[in-house]
Amino acid sequence: MTTNPPRAGRREWTALTVLMLPLLLVSMDVSVLYFAIPQISADLDPSGTQQLWIFDIYGFVLAGLLMTMGALGDRIGRRRLLLVGAAAFGAASLLAAYAHTAETLIAARAVLGIGGATLMPTTMALVRTMFTDPGQRAKAIGLWSGVMTAGIALGSVMSGVLVEHFWWGSVFLVNLPAMVLLLVLGPVLLPESKNPSPGRFDLWSVPLSLAAVLPVIYGVKELAAQGWNVRYVVSITVGLLFAALFVHRQRTSASPMISPALFRGHGFTPALVLNTVSAFGMMGSAYFTTQYLQSVLGKSALEAALWSLLPSVLIGAAAPVAAQLAQRGVERAYLVTAGFTIAACGYGLLALAGTDSLWLVLAACGVLAAGIVVVMSQLTDLALSSAPVEKAGAASSLLETGTEFGGALGMAALGSIGTAVYRHGIPSDTPAPAQETLGGALAVAAELPGRAGDALATAAREAFTDGMQGAAIAGALLLLAAAGLAALGLRHMPVRTEAETADTENAGQADSLSPSGA
Repeated sequence: MTTNPPRAGRREWTALTVLMLPLLLVSMDVSVLYFAIPQISADLDPSGTQQLWIFDIYGFVLAGLLMTMGALGDRIGRRRLLLVGAAAFGAASLLAAYAHTAETLIAARAVLGIGGATLMPTTMALVRTMFTDPGQRAKAIGLWSGVMTAGIALGSVMSGVLVEHFWWGSVFLVNLPAMVLLLVLGPVLLPESKNPSPGRFDLWSVPLSLAAVLPVIYGVKELAAQGWNVRYVVSITVGLLFAALFVHRQRTSASPMISPALFRGHGFTPALVLNTVSAFGMMGSAYFTTQYLQSVLGKSALEAALWSLLPSVLIGAAAPVAAQLAQRGVERAYLVTAGFTIAACGYGLLALAGTDSLWLVLAACGVLAAGIVVVMSQLTDLALSSAPVEKAGAASSLLETGTEFGGALGMAALGSIGTAVYRHGIPSDTPAPAQETLGGALAVAAELPGRAGDALATAAREAFTDGMQGAAIAGALLLLAAAGLAALGLRHMPVRTEAETADTENAGQADSLSPSGA
């Protein structure tokens, strides 16, 4: 016999608001250094390699430790791990703000990545724990997805504003009030939850997961940024080999970090795969639109960041509308299919952009992002509801790791298409830097006299726009294919999954045995 799950009240919704703060800051820290790097370079004088590590180490550590932290939270308690992570994130933010050497800042950014890896899966797992009613949980996850997506855009804007009025360390100090608030209110508002029978923590899976994730993420990102290189292909291959060892370890270990039973949950695997595809689509477009605003339209970095906030209006409305439709009985397969189709239309608009199409590009970004947020919110809800509540941390970490992979692949694959089209459109007799990137072409054009420089700059902008159009067509086709897969793979997906049914049955049995239920 199943019972209706208890509905969340004011306490749970207030707790969700508290959880949104660290989530917003963790997602903002991905892009918060965009405008601070010049000041950091002037103050700390980092080498070229050190500057790259200052920027990238946060994302690498975050991606590498997501699975470890998700599984650890299931074992020691998600609230406990969240509070430890908040304390580490706050302390590292303070260290980064007042770093006097490049080495100190790199170390602080690494600790920020560790803290971020604890915060992201635990916030999602706690949402799964606090909101057992399917309709309420869908709304909560919609808010979660919107905040995470908006945080990446907001990070660059806040960075620009703070650096313009204060010193570069201020971009890290904004983390402190939110972390203090979480440490004060978290023990009062957030329930503790963990796996009652977690088994032994598999220490060998930790280095295996790092060795699987980090080389692949590194290789894919470098391919997107630097182009084809055997070193990056070798890095990806090494990562895939360790990924195979990691999977073998999980299948044969008596107490695996990531239980293979998760993938037997009805809907979990298709949700994980399609969520990765949606991240591919989202980050693949970001590779072009930021360059388009700055290098094609000639906006300053801060102007481009401010303009890029406009699409957030559609992002904020998309997930709540999807949750409302789901609550009214619209099948999840229809919603995810519609989300992918809407996102594909966003790419379609991007394919129509010329070299002076500000509003069309902004509209395309808004439509694309709105569709992706619908997809991500629905698939996150499906994946978490398909996983037993005691494995919510591991399920959340897999989703987040898939998002990191999908984003890196999107930038690499679509970036490669755009680069190929760009190079084809640039005259072969131009200097080598101009044939590599739009930035290189504009730098060369600035040194050429009169009409020759103007002609090269115009040709480069047109070639870049052609490349963006080609990548947009490829992205649209991919998302339309994903829409077809969603229509088939999620068809007739039950409103309440087996995991949810087991949860409510267990809750009903516990109530009947408790003094209040007697």
